[in-house]
Amino acid sequence: MLKTAVVILNFNGEKFLKQFLPSVVSSVAHREDVRVFVVDNASTDQSKTILLEEFPNVETIFFDKNYGFAEGYNKAIKQIEAKYVVLLNSDVQVDSDWLFPLEKCLDKQLDIAACQPKILAFHDVKSFEYAGAAGGFIDKYGYPFCRGRLFSKTEIDEGQYDDEIDCFWATGACLFIRREDYLLTGGLDAEFFAHMEEIDLCWRLRSRGKRIVCIPNSKVYHVGGGTLAVSNPRKTYLNFRNNLFLLYKNLPEKDLKKKIFLRKVLDGIAAVQFLLKGEWGNVKAVFRAHQDFDKNYLSFKEKRLENMSKLTQSNIAEIYQRSIVFDFFLKGKRVFSQLNF
Repeated sequence: MLKTAVVILNFNGEKFLKQFLPSVVSSVAHREDVRVFVVDNASTDQSKTILLEEFPNVETIFFDKNYGFAEGYNKAIKQIEAKYVVLLNSDVQVDSDWLFPLEKCLDKQLDIAACQPKILAFHDVKSFEYAGAAGGFIDKYGYPFCRGRLFSKTEIDEGQYDDEIDCFWATGACLFIRREDYLLTGGLDAEFFAHMEEIDLCWRLRSRGKRIVCIPNSKVYHVGGGTLAVSNPRKTYLNFRNNLFLLYKNLPEKDLKKKIFLRKVLDGIAAVQFLLKGEWGNVKAVFRAHQDFDKNYLSFKEKRLENMSKLTQSNIAEIYQRSIVFDFFLKGKRVFSQLNF
């Protein structure tokens, strides 16, 4: 069995394959126990030709349709035998020694299920990247943020977050995880399709007593927005809808109704902000997200019941017990180190 499988999900990403796959391949070329897999979600560009002709030593899996981020990885990881798997975005450049610190972390500490490297911006390598930075967290209402990124404000990396730290979620841009834990926990939720699914997976892991860690002495560089731009209404819709599903699936019963209600109020305020900026597409996306949640949340009831039955801890230290919205917009706390954990 392989020690580590680096799994890259691709959909119409021929540009990224040409640009970034060589760095991944070269970083593990000396390792017989590591293999790179590219899983193609039925691309309609030249991805298949590029993979077969330019990267003959890369393992490939070609799907007959686009299964989305979540189900694409689920189907692939079931087929791949390895102790560890890395879910790596196609728009990520890696350092030559990026993989070893991640492996070392899980080799030594069996209670850690997953970890991530430090995620820096490819186009500004001195800055943290939006999707993951130096470890992910959420507040008590389910709003995600990172060590190094609060909302759209990213910090300059000056070594301030170079310590290893337990976090609440590890980014799907570069998620290093035990394959056994991935499968036992159910993998990514395919009903999310894309966005927030790694946070949902990590919440399940944390609720069942597993740890998630950021390992900053491993570094990768992420383009970000490779699939959808941050302000894209489709992305707004998926983020707002999936965040509500995330809360419904994972909040303890005593918190569920109150926090869902308050979250909807806060989302309404966000919709007003979009309106004031003239972003009509995003306004509609928020309301459609809420409509779809109200219509479909009961389809997640069985998953919620399973999560509650396997819960071993509900007081998770990495959940920020304040409102990040209040602290950021009203109290002016613009960087992670100013938060009162």
